Amino acid sequence: MPESFVRNEQRLPTRTPESRAFAERVQLVMGLTARLNLLPFDDLDARRAVLTEIFGGPVPDSLSILPPFYCDYGLGASFGERVFINQGCYFLDFGGITIGDRVLIGPGVTLSTAGHPVEVDERFDYITHAPIVIEDDVWIGAAATVTPGVTIGRGSVVGAGAVVAKDVPGLSVVTATSIVERKRLRTPSASPPR
Repeated sequence: MPESFVRNEQRLPTRTPESRAFAERVQLVMGLTARLNLLPFDDLDARRAVLTEIFGGPVPDSLSILPPFYCDYGLGASFGERVFINQGCYFLDFGGITIGDRVLIGPGVTLSTAGHPVEVDERFDYITHAPIVIEDDVWIGAAATVTPGVTIGRGSVVGAGAVVAKDVPGLSVVTATSIVERKRLRTPSASPPR
């Protein structure tokens, strides 16, 4: 398997029955999230019913998700008690998102467990994915992005706008974004896949 910078990364080959099943589930969940986001804000019973469909089963009564909310798979997310997810969040959960108890997620947060290989010649051949784990009592600030394979330790705070690409130790505060060149890519073949 090619080198990966993401811990626990898996690959789903494209153009297979498994990738087609994934794509069909994404279409279904995108329709469900569109329906969720059109419901009246005070129709809590209807919102809970749609969330149950999105996530493939019951969610804790103490879970609060403010619309609009976007999710692409649904079956990979699990929630602890007293989780609050503010409006405008994106959960790309194919790789698995585990959220502990008493977690606060600010507006516009993206939790992305999936992507593509970094090598140009492989990008259309696989969907890569790795789990995100958010332990108990974490607060993720507005517009933060958490990338595949990351664990955020218990009691930590992720500052607004941060890009989290490596594990956060428990009881830590992390902030900022940065560009770090990790490696140089191979020159692509003469005719990249379309």
